[in-house]
Amino acid sequence: MSDGVFQAELEIGGKTLYFETGKIAKQADSAFVVTSGETVVLVTAVSSDEPREGIDFFPLTVDVEEKMYAVGKIPGGFFRREGRPSEKAILTARLIDRPIRPCFPEGFRNDVQIIASILSVDQINPPDILAINAASLALTVSDIPFEGPIAAVRVGYANGEWFINPTYQEIEFGLLDLVVAGREYTENGQTKIGLIMVEAGAAEVKEEMLFEAFKQAEPFIQKLIEFQKEVQRKIGKPKTSFVAEELDPEIVSRVSELALPHLKEVLHIFEKNERELRIKNLKETIVAELKEAEWEFEEAEVEKQAKKAIDKLLKQEMRKMIVEENVRADGRRPEEIRPISCEVGLLPRTHGSGLFTRGQTQVLSVATLGTASEEQILDGLEAEESKRFIHHYNFPPFSTGEAYPLRGPRRREIGHGALAERALLPVIPPESEFPYTIRVVSEVLESNGSTSMASVCASTLALMDAGIPIKRAVAGIAMGLIKEGEKVVILTDILGMEDALGDMDFKVAGTTEGVTALQMDIKITGISAETLKDALLRAKEARLFILDKMRQTISEPRPSLSPHAPRIFTLRIPQNKIGDLIGPGGRVIKGIIDETGVSIDIEPDGTVFIASKDEISAEKAREIVESITREIRTGERFLGTVTRVADFGAFVEIIPGKEGLVHISKLSPHRVRSAKDVVKVGDKLLVEVVEIDSMNRVNLASVSYLEHVRRRPSPPKK
Repeated sequence: MSDGVFQAELEIGGKTLYFETGKIAKQADSAFVVTSGETVVLVTAVSSDEPREGIDFFPLTVDVEEKMYAVGKIPGGFFRREGRPSEKAILTARLIDRPIRPCFPEGFRNDVQIIASILSVDQINPPDILAINAASLALTVSDIPFEGPIAAVRVGYANGEWFINPTYQEIEFGLLDLVVAGREYTENGQTKIGLIMVEAGAAEVKEEMLFEAFKQAEPFIQKLIEFQKEVQRKIGKPKTSFVAEELDPEIVSRVSELALPHLKEVLHIFEKNERELRIKNLKETIVAELKEAEWEFEEAEVEKQAKKAIDKLLKQEMRKMIVEENVRADGRRPEEIRPISCEVGLLPRTHGSGLFTRGQTQVLSVATLGTASEEQILDGLEAEESKRFIHHYNFPPFSTGEAYPLRGPRRREIGHGALAERALLPVIPPESEFPYTIRVVSEVLESNGSTSMASVCASTLALMDAGIPIKRAVAGIAMGLIKEGEKVVILTDILGMEDALGDMDFKVAGTTEGVTALQMDIKITGISAETLKDALLRAKEARLFILDKMRQTISEPRPSLSPHAPRIFTLRIPQNKIGDLIGPGGRVIKGIIDETGVSIDIEPDGTVFIASKDEISAEKAREIVESITREIRTGERFLGTVTRVADFGAFVEIIPGKEGLVHISKLSPHRVRSAKDVVKVGDKLLVEVVEIDSMNRVNLASVSYLEHVRRRPSPPKK
């Protein structure tokens, strides 16, 4: 350390991570610059001095700032500056938020802001893992009461080899892209590594591979945690003391007397809205009764403490009911799935639609097909510039019986849409087989637990209803966990209440062949890989059960596309013919579009996509394209159109955009002084190709001239 600058480095998976603090952003509570290769991320942590009044949640904000200069790009748009965060930036912010949020003391209400500024990207080393670890390190050495550290690694698998923190290229060609975050926890006097966050996309991998991936991650998570603890010992600040607000014992006792006789009955109400109404009425009744008594607090404080005490009691009773009685709020056993129904083809004009209902969770997904030109353009820091499969997720307020303004997609909606997209992507046919842009939109109509996994199921139904030849059906399930001491109960198909009051939200999506996506968040200090293994095996059973239910409605993609979907023909032309197809100033391709009403997209490799609302127009356009781009050979005849006339000959368009010259000497059987005496612009002329020179110029002769020449008797032999 010199001049207040601290530097440290750590080798992880064959790559060196460099950490530095004390040089820049010195007015933040803590700031670290982390570097891997030529990828550089600055992460800052700042906390307010006082708690925010009047809130009942922890106000943590995580932002990821993608700087376009990081990859040497100037932003698009009119203003030429970074605008709203990209989808990738939002997903990275969620990836940082999810493992660190549970590591703050319960009841902490000071604003905490984490900003990860991506300063340089080499498009080899992803910045997200760097940002998670730098955020934890910044919080760990700061005076903010953070109960970490946590650590994260990415695990990849390709060509029979495991990779820790793989490069973009290793991720792209691998079977697995798994991010695992963990922290230390104590159990039976032993310190262990507990997993607190998992995020994965996979190419239908078996559960056994995932178990092994968790094992691969653990020693590196341990190494990163030890590194952070060592840095904290060297430069860490004393933590600001925080004591959570205690509820008045007398209020808690009185609430227990009034609420306990009713809570068990309320918790067994199956219907979500009725149960929530009864809980609300119970709260109001108890608060009103407590207000009538004399307390040393003001009425507002009595109401606040009473409601908190009821919520705490509700959580305790729900968990007790599951752990001791093996019964859930809706009467199910821990492994039971709610009733499922599936429908397809609900909407007459859409290309494909599917409705998936599981208990009181319901999602409608709609699939739309488009042309290659309609793919999404990505203006971000990664090498990928576009994508042709898009999944969007909408969560309107009516789905939970609420009313609030619609202000566009929130971070949760973007995250859930991306998770479903990741789950479905491995079964989407490649562009070479199915040259369409595909967009699926999931509309949540009712919500009572795991709408993201319901959207995976509904979207699979919509894709098959649209006739999109997906490889296999995909289904998703959300698993939960209740941990009380040594007792652990895994819950299948969790309710919204079990998500809110439980210890785990573990979403698993996949096919009959394997897992395609994972997402797990933990509210406790962590769970072991063995517990996660049990949850994965339970999720597999549930997934296969749901896939069977879906199969009963639609077992495979429809044999043909919707009559309302565009028809796309694909053909390949020689790259040297692309210019001929486009024509001078785009004249040729515009002419084809005007004549047939189709849309045409041309790729640099010579792939041509022809899209039309009807098959006849697409077929006509295909024939024109083939005639323009085919190789012209000597001896071929064409009925061409005279486009220009000069004294020395006439130019004849033999196929759209391709002209040849008929020299005056080959224009007519008889000698003529000027070509203008024989033909004029617009005349049809039957011609034959007599030569294609080295510059690819076509020389023609009129058929009448050639036939006259060929009828002349041969000169006598000497």
